[in-house]
Amino acid sequence: MEPLRIDIVSDVVCPWCYIGKRRLEAALASPEAADLPPVQITWHPFQLNPDLPAEGIDRKAYLEEKFGGPERAATVYERVRAAGRTAGLELNIDGITRQPNTRLAHALIDFAQRSGADATEVKERLLRAYFIENRFVGDAEVLAAIAAEAGLDAAAARAHLDDPEALATIDDADQQARQMGVSGVPFFIFNRKLAVSGAQEPATLVGAMRQAVGQA
Repeated sequence: MEPLRIDIVSDVVCPWCYIGKRRLEAALASPEAADLPPVQITWHPFQLNPDLPAEGIDRKAYLEEKFGGPERAATVYERVRAAGRTAGLELNIDGITRQPNTRLAHALIDFAQRSGADATEVKERLLRAYFIENRFVGDAEVLAAIAAEAGLDAAAARAHLDDPEALATIDDADQQARQMGVSGVPFFIFNRKLAVSGAQEPATLVGAMRQAVGQA
């Protein structure tokens, strides 16, 4: 049986991407998905803030720029936290002190995929590192430590993060996603024929997967 290919365009500092990942997992674990083919997940980069400096910026300054200040951000993020709880996530958004550039984090996911490692586990660890542990995922040494925690060769991962060609690949993939019309994440593509935008509920994702494999 041919696998069900799932391409996911997302960022590691996007709370809805974390929620969307949990909802996809719930969809795949549901009885309605029991007769679907095995899935093959590929992660694709999308930087919500590609223009941030490599060292990131102060979170307060970021919120001021993005939302006009922490008060409006608090209103927005309370809705995000509530949605996270419905997916089993306790997002510690208030504990984030620095907003990172995510280019290197995407390069780590790319390294895992090229190595044949479990890139979904690396993605999970990056999301958890940022949203729950509040680690600075824009730092190469932090990312090398996360690679080691995921069972990867930390030295090889660290070298990949310094490789200009690897970073250029991330930039190209990011631009390709935008040229495809992706403007918000998460963005799911099932079997390269059916796309779903946003952190949709599990039932919606199951319906899209069944349609993509001709079982709708």
